[in-house]
Amino acid sequence: MTAPTVAAASQEELVPGAPPPAPLWFDVWRGIAKENPVLVQMLGMCPTMAVTNTLANGTAMGLATLFVLVGSGLFVSLFRKHIANEVRITSYILIIATFVTLADMILAATFPDISKALGPFIPLIVANCLLLGRAEAFAAKVGPVRAVADGLGMGLGFTVSLMALSALREILGSGSVFGINILGPRFEPWVFFVAPPGGFMALGILLLIKGAIMTRNARRAAEARA
Repeated sequence: MTAPTVAAASQEELVPGAPPPAPLWFDVWRGIAKENPVLVQMLGMCPTMAVTNTLANGTAMGLATLFVLVGSGLFVSLFRKHIANEVRITSYILIIATFVTLADMILAATFPDISKALGPFIPLIVANCLLLGRAEAFAAKVGPVRAVADGLGMGLGFTVSLMALSALREILGSGSVFGINILGPRFEPWVFFVAPPGGFMALGILLLIKGAIMTRNARRAAEARA
């Protein structure tokens, strides 16, 4: 390794608060499971509760957030050495807002009905603390490849969580998936689940399932060590 390469590597390692080295697959998997934004970190609760009454809305919101996470993470990482510390938060918000605007325009052009149903919640992605948190804690301290991997993982974790929550609410609340009735005419919809309070109930059910899985895995790990 040449002297300039060693110096560059040392400079990367000295970034305050930089995450430890890890394989790219781990950066992706961390956002999906270990540090899932919704089920573990409890971030982005406003859209999680507001737009998950149907699977179509939850999927669209998740994919839009995924697009913004990957795009903003890439640009924050690319320009991190050129952004003054005093204006870094403002710069991150500007980058995030640019990708939110793109996502809003693409959604309005391709799926106007879903865009209309989501209303102001797509523009409000700018205020989602998940976006600014990943820019500040991760993308601003690593290279572009890891920043994209982290954004992809967090975006997939957010999307999967919203899709699971949306599917549960739509099935129980209207007996359908993507508007297609799957439970038959005899099923009496639990309208409570598509109402705003139903989001909290559905989230509680998912958290109980997650807790049961974690308890089972911990028990199996303890039995394996014994």
